[in-house]
Amino acid sequence: MNTKNILAAIAAVCAGSVLAAVEMGAPFTDGAVLQCGMKVPVWGKVVPPPLVILKPKSPITPKKVKVEFAGQSKVVDVDPITGAWRVDLDPMEASSESRTMKVTELNKGFLFDTTVDSVEVNDVLVGEVWFASGQSNMECPIWHPGNSRYRDGKGAMMTAMTRMPLVRFVKTPRVYGTPGRNPLKAKWLKFEPESFQLKVEDCHWQLPSAVAWYYARELHVALGVPVGIIDSSIGGTNIDAWTPREGYEGCDPSIKATAEWMPKFGKDWTKDCANGVISAAFQQPTALFNAMVWDYAPMAMRGMIWYQGCHNNSESELYCAKMHALYNGWSRVFENPGLKLYFAQLAPWKTNWMGMCMAQDKFSAEEPNAAIAVTADVGNFDDIHPNDKETVARRLLIHALKRDYGFDIPEDCSPTAKSLSVSGDVATVTFDHVQTWYVYNRDMSLGAPFEVAGTNGVWEAAELVDCGKSFKPWQTLGLIDHPQLSLRSEKVKEPVMARYLGKDRTMGVMYNQASLPLGPFTIAVE
Repeated sequence: MNTKNILAAIAAVCAGSVLAAVEMGAPFTDGAVLQCGMKVPVWGKVVPPPLVILKPKSPITPKKVKVEFAGQSKVVDVDPITGAWRVDLDPMEASSESRTMKVTELNKGFLFDTTVDSVEVNDVLVGEVWFASGQSNMECPIWHPGNSRYRDGKGAMMTAMTRMPLVRFVKTPRVYGTPGRNPLKAKWLKFEPESFQLKVEDCHWQLPSAVAWYYARELHVALGVPVGIIDSSIGGTNIDAWTPREGYEGCDPSIKATAEWMPKFGKDWTKDCANGVISAAFQQPTALFNAMVWDYAPMAMRGMIWYQGCHNNSESELYCAKMHALYNGWSRVFENPGLKLYFAQLAPWKTNWMGMCMAQDKFSAEEPNAAIAVTADVGNFDDIHPNDKETVARRLLIHALKRDYGFDIPEDCSPTAKSLSVSGDVATVTFDHVQTWYVYNRDMSLGAPFEVAGTNGVWEAAELVDCGKSFKPWQTLGLIDHPQLSLRSEKVKEPVMARYLGKDRTMGVMYNQASLPLGPFTIAVE
């Protein structure tokens, strides 16, 4: 090689050293909240400069990356082909101190390493991190000035009066497709009034989910530590689109067709591709997880909250298996076998969602890291989007406070039907998670939407019997002082089945001693 070529080669290498850049993973931008109490993966890439043209799979200059945060210093080699790197910070205590994460790219030297590039992520806190996902009832924003229906009923007031700089959120842009199609970069915003101001013409999905907003706010109030929540949700979406490919490994045979679905995008998607609940490209299996969740993995987080099911109602017999796939996939991709999944049961609407609610109950009973928030009393018969999201969020949160944060809460679960026994024409249901009952009707009546059926399968309205002496004094009006419920119908002489909220357009009125509502159920004599 002549002198001119040698000098050119040296110049190219020097240019690469000077201009190579550190890129941080999606969650790591100013204002980020890191999870306390568990290892915290931090990752990114070293991107070579455009002037350095490498052949396919040719190695880049050997490099290291050093990550410094909260007294920790971790050094790792950069992948010589992809430029990817990752370190795992040791578990940290929650801290409200605004600190800087410094990430430095180093060239390996014979005697010492030299700094090539460095980036800083400022105002980083350590606390509790959660993810929120699902369809329209999760997406429904905390507030929007131009949409009086699709927003939380208290959102304008709550966002105006809330100043909690230690609570932060990310609203993920709407996108679907394959991983990395539109790389995500979190924008962490504080819970302060200016973060929630939109113009009338602005799209509602620029603001965070109302359920997620209340969940994060109340968690901070309860714990007093920083809280971060990432919201990736879109209305009209099915569970399949939010499930990663990893979730289908070893899945139930009933969802084999979903597991084997190969997504098509762009010109490859046509109307002929539609099938069942998958009627658009963005509803295909993995399409939304890949584009709106994948870039955040494997960030450390305590768990996820989930509000979805309407779009899958026509195939409720498959939904329990699909929820297992969702959970298994998220826990694997986020490398978190203890990931918590707290989810909302569908609220009553023009349909009672009985099949879907039973599937949600089944999944909750089968997955120890999951729990359900019953919403049988907060629906709107004429609007599929009830605007009381605060109640939903609190019922999700009570699971976390009891199960994850050690709060002394006697009961965090709604009553669940356990067994049915029959004596003559009286059907008696026993329950878990209840000691006493309260019947609440606005007109102070004591009726409840129970039904019983005989061997002919015809359902008839049933009344509560054997309620004890509790109904008499005004102080205990509506109180039943024992956990069993006995039902009778004059039209059914030999009942073999009982159900609650089985008819369309009926609202829940039964509560346990913790004021948690009874959800829809159907039970038969064994």
